[in-house]
Amino acid sequence: MTDRAFEDISENRALYNSLIKKRISLISILFAGLVVLFLFNISIGSSSISIVQILRALFLNQGEGNNVMIVKDVRLPMALMAIAIGAALGIGGCEIQTILRNPIASPYTLGISSAASFGAAVGLILNNSILNLPEALAITGNAFFFTLVVSTAIYIFSLQRQIGKTAIILFGIALNFLFSSLTMILQYIADENQLQSLMFWNFGSLLKTTWTKFFIVFAVLFICMIILFKNAWKLTAMTLDDTKARSIGVDVSKVRRLVILITSLISAVAVSFVGTIGFVGLVAPHIARLTVGEDQRFFMPLSALLGGFILSLAFLLSKLIIPGVILPIGLVTSVIGIPFFMAIIFSKMRCM
Repeated sequence: MTDRAFEDISENRALYNSLIKKRISLISILFAGLVVLFLFNISIGSSSISIVQILRALFLNQGEGNNVMIVKDVRLPMALMAIAIGAALGIGGCEIQTILRNPIASPYTLGISSAASFGAAVGLILNNSILNLPEALAITGNAFFFTLVVSTAIYIFSLQRQIGKTAIILFGIALNFLFSSLTMILQYIADENQLQSLMFWNFGSLLKTTWTKFFIVFAVLFICMIILFKNAWKLTAMTLDDTKARSIGVDVSKVRRLVILITSLISAVAVSFVGTIGFVGLVAPHIARLTVGEDQRFFMPLSALLGGFILSLAFLLSKLIIPGVILPIGLVTSVIGIPFFMAIIFSKMRCM
């Protein structure tokens, strides 16, 4: 090998290492910003608590008045849930967009949110618990049950031979319309109070977060992330067309089914506990892809961090927009997400 060839290899290696360092630095900066938002979410509420008081409550179990109880039992689980739900939605959107090679795909494209809304409507309007759970868990249980029904239907559909990514998207859209129609039928027979409760659930809220709910979401998210990371190189290869992915040893159909199953499970858990929260699973992967590309070693964690960041920011704004009132977080994510989404569209148009 000539000296020139060695120089080229050295230059390419240096460029690659520089690129990796920049991506790691970006993820580190975003993580630091997320920690700041996390602390502000604990600090700001009906009564403000200083950062010093928060740290004392968390690490020394000391504080003025009821600060320890407020921090540990109320605000801390909500702040952590915002990060966990945002990360779940970010990863779900990231992987669905990857396997379907569709930049506007998200877990909600497959009908998960409409199924959850129908489950909530069954509990709120018909006062019926599909899983025979106590009244306090009936709505969550119903939403989770119907999201799993949709997930199972999509998984079984994807098992059929000659089923491609376009057919999966169309099947998801059909399920979306089906459950939206069923929900509208229930809305038609609902009284004003029931309709208002359903609309509030559909807007999404973190106010009913408990430690138990957070640990369930975190456990599901952690396990699913491990499985996805073990298949990172296969998921990166899925950005190629199916023929090229198969040529390097990727079982395209198997990977696609696995990702549909995992992202459906993540989304089902997230939606059933906090309601419908839009745009996070759509916007976070877009920004991550524009920043670090399709390499799943960075694309996946950055999508998770951006999802957590966006939802934490939305939760903070929901407490600041109208003093003394906490707005539904789904409304805020829509307000934040639409300008981001429009900016992405226009940026792509300029590049064409």
